[in-house]
Amino acid sequence: EGTALPQRIFAPEKICMDWQQRQRPGAGLFNLGNTCYINVILQCLTYTPPLANYLLSHKHSQSCQQQGFCMMCTMEAHVRKVLCSSASAVLPGAVLRDLKFIGEEFEYGRQENAYEFLRCTLSAMHRACLSARHDSDDSSQETTIVHRIFRGFMKSRVTCLSCQGVVDSYKAFLDVSLDIRAASSLITVLEDCVTPKQLDQKDCFRCSKCKKKAAASKKVTVHHAPRVLMLCLERADQWTGTKISKFVEYPEYLDLRPYMSDTAGEPLLCSLYALVVHSGDTCLEGHFFCYTKASNGLWYKMDDESVDNCDIHTVLGQQAYLLFYAR
Repeated sequence: EGTALPQRIFAPEKICMDWQQRQRPGAGLFNLGNTCYINVILQCLTYTPPLANYLLSHKHSQSCQQQGFCMMCTMEAHVRKVLCSSASAVLPGAVLRDLKFIGEEFEYGRQENAYEFLRCTLSAMHRACLSARHDSDDSSQETTIVHRIFRGFMKSRVTCLSCQGVVDSYKAFLDVSLDIRAASSLITVLEDCVTPKQLDQKDCFRCSKCKKKAAASKKVTVHHAPRVLMLCLERADQWTGTKISKFVEYPEYLDLRPYMSDTAGEPLLCSLYALVVHSGDTCLEGHFFCYTKASNGLWYKMDDESVDNCDIHTVLGQQAYLLFYAR
């Protein structure tokens, strides 16, 4: 599982993590029937400062040669429309029209999952960045704006319990799914994630150092933290499919340092700037809404076309499904 760490992880150009323009929040988004899962993801991405800065700069569209659908151009137009509109709500028409290009599984008018839409949207944006280039080798894939903002690396270290030999491998991620069944807080979930686990005997590996099959333990840590960390608190019980409707505490500021491969460095602080909530008794139905921090530093509840200001205590008291933290 995993690979060696790429030699060049990110392009050298600077990415601005702070808003370059400060203004009131933008427009809400009309719901055309079961499109709340689209609206929450579009709003969370719109209020992701480094992505919004890039999209508002028109850098992509000025050089885009794409014929037909381009997710980056679509997002660029959408973010500009939301943040610059004087209307209280707008229609994300281009996204709805081209839903099949974003993800084949999405069907207009059907209830879908916000997390799946997030993953497909980022993938479509990444593909659009690659198609704007003539090269599509590994090094160019590492430097799309999507990967430069959202991509991190996990390190998996397997230790042979016979000779203490170690094998390290690395895996890229754009988001992290977390099992919350036994957890009361995000911190306890993350602590459990980096606690070494003994591999089952059936999973025991052949140690390259002592050349024999042996019991082993595995520890997973964050090797390279992304600029924006997206976390999914798994609300569907993987065994029963029922919804896990409990409150899991999460902080406004998260220090990633304790969960890194190198725990000895400076604190690695991330600030919460958006979250998605699912209301409803089951995972197959219900409603999505979100909370986002606008460029003016204030929090807003965004529920389709309504945009209402709120305080941080309200934000931190939700049954969160998706959490967005920025370095």
